[in-house]
Amino acid sequence: MSEYTNQYLATEISSAPPEQLLLMLHDGAIRFLTCGVQAIENDEIDKRALYINKASAIVAEFAATLDHSQDAQLADNLDALYAYMLRQMLQANLKNDPAPLLEVRHLLSDLRATWAQAVEINKQEMRVSAASTAHGMPEASYRPLTVAM
Repeated sequence: MSEYTNQYLATEISSAPPEQLLLMLHDGAIRFLTCGVQAIENDEIDKRALYINKASAIVAEFAATLDHSQDAQLADNLDALYAYMLRQMLQANLKNDPAPLLEVRHLLSDLRATWAQAVEINKQEMRVSAASTAHGMPEASYRPLTVAM
């Protein structure tokens, strides 16, 4: 990568809100898993380990930053899911098997989609809240319609 590209990426990351960073980290882990699968298929052992380690570091960071004081049940469930993902990535690396990486990639893709939806719902609620406050309406009288999927 060029110095300009590195500087651009550093600026983009340092100025991104936390929810955008979360999505970017999911994208990175998914990309590293895809590269890990390709490395296994091409019998590139050094690259396989590199990409699996990068994806594992991201998932380990997700687990380390869980806030159990907000919703302990959700945090415990995510912690168990992340631990499972880490075990699967370890098995893929030890056995040179792409199947566990494909499973983790699928799980992370689903999780990313869920987070993206939550971020969008939160943005909508913030806009509605700001609009109702700006128009002098009490917040409770102007609620957005949310649909569970």
